[in-house]
Amino acid sequence: MAVHWYPGHMHKAQREMREAMPNIDLIIEVLDARIPYSSENPVVTEVRGDKPCIKILNKSDLADPDITAAWIDYYNQQTNIKAVALTTQEPEKVRAILDLCRAMLPEKDQGLANIRVMIMGIPNVGKSTTINILAGRIIAKTGNEPAVTKAQQRINLKNGIVLSDTPGILWPKVMNENSSYRLAVTGAIKDTAMEYEDVAFFAAEYLLQAYPEVVKQRYQLDELPDSELGLLEAIAGKRGAKRAGGHADLHKVSEILLHEIRSAALGRISLETPAMVEQEKVLVEQLTQEREEKQAKRKKNKKRRRN
Repeated sequence: MAVHWYPGHMHKAQREMREAMPNIDLIIEVLDARIPYSSENPVVTEVRGDKPCIKILNKSDLADPDITAAWIDYYNQQTNIKAVALTTQEPEKVRAILDLCRAMLPEKDQGLANIRVMIMGIPNVGKSTTINILAGRIIAKTGNEPAVTKAQQRINLKNGIVLSDTPGILWPKVMNENSSYRLAVTGAIKDTAMEYEDVAFFAAEYLLQAYPEVVKQRYQLDELPDSELGLLEAIAGKRGAKRAGGHADLHKVSEILLHEIRSAALGRISLETPAMVEQEKVLVEQLTQEREEKQAKRKKNKKRRRN
């Protein structure tokens, strides 16, 4: 399953981003620390070339600290990339990003021209709040709903740095099925884009594998169920999410589980690790190749029929 959620303003934003890139010195990409890979936009990698990039793993106070540390190491091993874990609850650390911009471009910092920085991120990762902290005033509209920012804007921070904001951009297709679900679990994709119950089943399966003790403690379970459905039924029993006849109200219990993940009521949880992602990349490449081969075959057969 590939998610298609690409409002019209995002097509325009991507075009504007590509047009502006030659005039940009450095990129700041805001990611969700719980899903750094899934919240990356591959367009950024494609268009930035060898420009320096700061990856902010935002909402790190919601993520598993050990896994976040692994992601920081993973990114810092890549060329011209510096990764930092932040939370907008600590504005002084967010403002330190400007010093990092200067450190990554020492030759520009010594000159008279402004350092031109583009900040980007998919919807609902905290980009607008980050901008407001960097600017020291309310510049960007914030909200819990995805896709609040609709237009590109330039912000002169009056400290030698000019910031270009871009709307939150999702790519036309999320080809990694697991990434689609992770985006939905964290709320980066509107809840109307996917079935609530499907997303909750994915989350329940992952929690049973990755955080079994956390699940037992949170829901006061003596034993762990052996399936995601069993877990949702157990949570429904603990939270009173039952229909007449004692059956679990799957929609209601799905809402409960996803809300508790998003709010960190379950604790600091990450939904992917670098090792998991490397394995998934191989599978995605295989699926992409197979799809391209099928498309090429169909085109060839179509041409043969015409002839």
